[in-house]
Amino acid sequence: MATARPLVLASTSSYRKALLQRLGVVFQTAAPRIDESPLSGEAPEAMVARLAAAKAADVARDHPAALVIGSDQCAAVGGRILGKPGSHERASEQLAALSGQRVVFYTGLCLIDSAGNRQWLETVPYAVEMRSLASEEIERYLRVDRPYDCAGSFRSEGLGISLFRRMEGDDPTALIGLPLIRLCDWLREAGLPIPSQAPPEQSAG
Repeated sequence: MATARPLVLASTSSYRKALLQRLGVVFQTAAPRIDESPLSGEAPEAMVARLAAAKAADVARDHPAALVIGSDQCAAVGGRILGKPGSHERASEQLAALSGQRVVFYTGLCLIDSAGNRQWLETVPYAVEMRSLASEEIERYLRVDRPYDCAGSFRSEGLGISLFRRMEGDDPTALIGLPLIRLCDWLREAGLPIPSQAPPEQSAG
């Protein structure tokens, strides 16, 4: 029988919630209260690991008996961090700059076992090589997918896949923001059977 200990996702991201739901586990979501600003001179992979741990630790303080998942992601080209575009114009500029480039997504993942005083932490990379993109192609894509809240200005789980030449990495779910392969390993180590026997209904509290 699976443990009845609560599982908490320290995120309100709809993308991470949808990924975690694929595991068939019952979980809650909670918004972490942290400053997500990068530190001066901080490398992308170090930043996402730090923020993932900080998110999990903040939520774990309010859930002392839970398994708490924290995650943070950024996209980088040549060590330069790409922000979320926020608008059509900035997304168009970002995709034009990324045409023919290799974009590395770094996803920091942290699992805190509040009751057992254990922590797992890792940065999982995933790379995308973009095709050479014409301005008309960029415009058509943005009108369909509207990826204005996505670093890199594309949704890999949507039509964004049509912009790629190739993908490189161990876990494609890391590209969306929650590396499920690594997370499943850690949840099993923490005593939660995966695949689980939880009902399909999810708690979004």
